[in-house]
Amino acid sequence: MRRFALLGALALLLLAVPVASGTAIQPTSEEVEVEYVVLYTEGATAVEARAAITAAGGRVISENLAVGMAVVRSRAAGFITLVDAHAAIAGAARNRPIGHAGPGNKPEIDDERLQAERDARAGRAGVAATPSTPAAEPLASLQWGMEMINATVDGSYGVQQGNPNVLVGIIDTGIDASHPDIRPNFNAALSRNFTTDIPDIDGPCEEEPDRSCSDPAIVDENSHGTHVASIVGSPINGLGVAGVAPRITLVNIRAGQDSGFFFLAPVINAITYAADIGVDVVNMSFYTDPWLYNCPTADSDPPPTLEQLIEQRTIIQAHERALHYAHDHNVTLIGAAGNSHIDLGADPKFDNTSPDYPLGTEIERWVTNRCLDLPTEGPHVLSVSAVGPSTIKADYSNYGVEQIVVAAPGGYYRDLLGTDAFMTPPNLILAAYPRSIAIALGDIDENGEPTNDFVVKSCRETVCAYYQYLQGTSMAAPHATGVAALIVSQHGTVTSTGYTMSPNEVFRILTETANETPCPTPNPYSYEPVGRDASYTAFCEGTTEFNGFYGYGIVDALAAVS
Repeated sequence: MRRFALLGALALLLLAVPVASGTAIQPTSEEVEVEYVVLYTEGATAVEARAAITAAGGRVISENLAVGMAVVRSRAAGFITLVDAHAAIAGAARNRPIGHAGPGNKPEIDDERLQAERDARAGRAGVAATPSTPAAEPLASLQWGMEMINATVDGSYGVQQGNPNVLVGIIDTGIDASHPDIRPNFNAALSRNFTTDIPDIDGPCEEEPDRSCSDPAIVDENSHGTHVASIVGSPINGLGVAGVAPRITLVNIRAGQDSGFFFLAPVINAITYAADIGVDVVNMSFYTDPWLYNCPTADSDPPPTLEQLIEQRTIIQAHERALHYAHDHNVTLIGAAGNSHIDLGADPKFDNTSPDYPLGTEIERWVTNRCLDLPTEGPHVLSVSAVGPSTIKADYSNYGVEQIVVAAPGGYYRDLLGTDAFMTPPNLILAAYPRSIAIALGDIDENGEPTNDFVVKSCRETVCAYYQYLQGTSMAAPHATGVAALIVSQHGTVTSTGYTMSPNEVFRILTETANETPCPTPNPYSYEPVGRDASYTAFCEGTTEFNGFYGYGIVDALAAVS
């Protein structure tokens, strides 16, 4: 794909736009300024849309003209319904509050949000493993996921390790560029952070290393994004682990808060930015807050308020525009299916987690199949389910014939019942872990040694690095992303500025080379023997060639490049 500097990427205009503020709109009773995302009506001019925003009591902070979106701040009560009434406006949604009542603590974010979890933290410290072959990385024997998809020295590495001109964008919580098993493949010049820390959920800004709410695009204060990036593209360098595509280039396109929330404006800006700079494959292991499912009409029980309906409709339309834009720029889009252990095609579905922000505003509702988990159910997104070492669908993984395209290793703590491996960390996925977070969480001691089995240390001469075991569809998606990057490297068209390949062609090769996996027997499949309740029991619909657990099958890196 074409390569050019950020200054040449004019579609994303994050520029202050002066707008008159004198209106008759009443302020909110709390007089708190709130930040919104406003979507322009297709065909309306930016001038018309800005005038409508001003009339509703808002002021434009930035615009993304690639999709007709503005970030707006307002103190007006009922701003969403006020601005939505204008013909030039397609809709509006809350983005985040401005300011806070006082110092806040980072909430515990469950695996439904970060799509990764640790079921336990106890036991002896992890130690480095013996290489499985002389050419393998030191921890290769712990990477059962790479062996499953044939991304090994005896598999795809011998044919295609990825081309440095192929860019993989990680839209996540950031990437720790200082990690020794990330740094060789990291492009700092192209990396961007589209978030600003929110003290109420991310912690006080004065406690940041730079005492700022704006993190540089070379850090990850959560660890999720670093883990994902490592699965895709950790290099073969005699240290730790190797990724699926160990020679591609990683670009941090941050849209997630330190706390793990992913708000609308950063997500949309990240997707269009990836398209503008020529990213070839994007990994999205998250869902966009605050709604787990976004309903385009009043498809929920109880029905939404008018403001809630406008907000969910806006979130859907914004994603559709951004995802179409990226697809049209030859970006292959990979998404995690989610960890709610639900058939995404079920009708109805129960949701008691939305809206998840502001904290404590959740409602219990039933939603129809028209309500979407975004971005994974958005257009052109290849949704990935998670399997464990035995290849069974992980208990937490979402599934469904309408959504799942392929499956990939995501880890399954409760896999291999009846063996010594049952409920042990090696059933999970091992990948890079930022040292600073490991220290902060007490995962390594004052001597730099791991304090539990979920963390592993690897050293090469005087350089040491840390790795952690996680599980989730977040870990499955980057396995598929890495294979997609190998496909572009092997089969893409070389241009004067890099590589390019139609996402439709990537989809064809990815799915045609996946290993077809039949539904399990018995079916429905029960997870009660491993301690889960009946809500985890899942019916696998479909055939060996295509079904709701595995889609077209488990991805295969070697077959994809052979």
